[in-house]
Amino acid sequence: MFRASFLLCLLPSLVPAQPKPLDWAQIDQETLKHFSALVQINSTDPGGSEKPVVDYLKSVLDKEGIESKIFTRTNLADPAIVRPNIIARLKGNGKKKPLLIVGHTDTVNIDAKKWTTYGPFSAHRAGGHIYGRGTVDDKDNLTAALMSIILLKRQNTPLDRDVIFLAEAGEEGNTSVGIAFLVNEHYADLDAEYCLAEGGSAVRTKGKLKYVQIQTTEKIPRGVRLVASGVAGHGSVPLRSNPVAHLARAVAKVADWQPPMRLNDTTRAYFERLATVSTPEEKERYNNLLNPDKTDAIQEYFAVNEPRHNSMLRTSVSPNIFQGGYRSNVIPSEATAQLDIRALPDEDMTKFYDTLRSIINDPVIKVVPTGNSVRPGAPPSGLDNEAFRTIEAVAKQHYDNVAVLPTMATGATDMSFLRSKGMQCYGIGPAIDIEDGPLGYGAHSDQERILESSLYQFVKFHYDLTAQLAAAK
Repeated sequence: MFRASFLLCLLPSLVPAQPKPLDWAQIDQETLKHFSALVQINSTDPGGSEKPVVDYLKSVLDKEGIESKIFTRTNLADPAIVRPNIIARLKGNGKKKPLLIVGHTDTVNIDAKKWTTYGPFSAHRAGGHIYGRGTVDDKDNLTAALMSIILLKRQNTPLDRDVIFLAEAGEEGNTSVGIAFLVNEHYADLDAEYCLAEGGSAVRTKGKLKYVQIQTTEKIPRGVRLVASGVAGHGSVPLRSNPVAHLARAVAKVADWQPPMRLNDTTRAYFERLATVSTPEEKERYNNLLNPDKTDAIQEYFAVNEPRHNSMLRTSVSPNIFQGGYRSNVIPSEATAQLDIRALPDEDMTKFYDTLRSIINDPVIKVVPTGNSVRPGAPPSGLDNEAFRTIEAVAKQHYDNVAVLPTMATGATDMSFLRSKGMQCYGIGPAIDIEDGPLGYGAHSDQERILESSLYQFVKFHYDLTAQLAAAK
């Protein structure tokens, strides 16, 4: 009897303490504090600096007792320019490979004259929104990842895998100081099985959630210059060799050319799932995309009415810069055009450039790859693994059980570097109003903003997703 009573007395001390329920009202206020502080820091590229962001993050992590390390690539041209990255890690029991959660600390630059309502670094709250550069690219992901690692630490959550928090520099224009530097020189510090970063969103139409996009692959930027050469002369004597005329014809041919459609696992699943949440007319188009009797008409419809979908079907080419001449009465000896090529992840660019030359079909025109993109191509991340299944389940819990669509981004993120190393990467993001972009409130716009309620919802989603993927089962 004594022994049984003694064991009963000991039993409560043998049961692990359960974490306290999270006070989400208090966490929302803490989220707002950190998010506002980060938006108020000018970390534009060019024009600002990531160092004050990293200093702020380190102070927060230190206060929470989370160890972190700073990695900085020395700028040989100007050692005074410091663009650091910070990595923090919560240790797990090692049963599984780590989970990497990422946000980038830089933003695109601003034209101050065009921020006419609220300042670009004001983090001003009005009408249920928070305004400022980086509010949806990418200080939302940065804040959500920060809050996730903080909450896991406070809850003392047992982990089957390490959780690695990365706040990286240079995503918007200089990967050599950020992800390229880290992958090439410090990959062991961020090596993981799965990665969560930017690139996705929950999409709202007229205030109603329609679907959740999870970025599982992306197109790769590959720039090209078209160079036309000829004989300079007086404008009063027109020449058949005029480089401007040759270049104009070449650009017109490029603009009229539609590279062939080619689907991958991501885009095939995207259109199949999108059809389930679309109008009957839209559903008809999405379901018949591969129907040989209808595909040409559907692709032409996309090109005119749904250009983003048209871009998702193929490697795309957009002539964006045309330069030639310096006086109206002088025929120049050279004219150039720059093409923005966004390649499918597995595109053979040597063959693509050869096809481009045959489309132009003019020996006067040289096709010169600019080499301005170091982003590598890589296969899409998987749709049938623990990560994607968990993302889909958690997204449905947090976003009203709407459809979850794997998506190929037409723009670029730094996940391409990680996918090229074999890491399975998934782009996530907060709920956005699809109307905001055309109205000038989207990423990179002059009145960038986020719904305050969407920020808080995204932090909950991010934390729950991180915990589901990393916590000990």
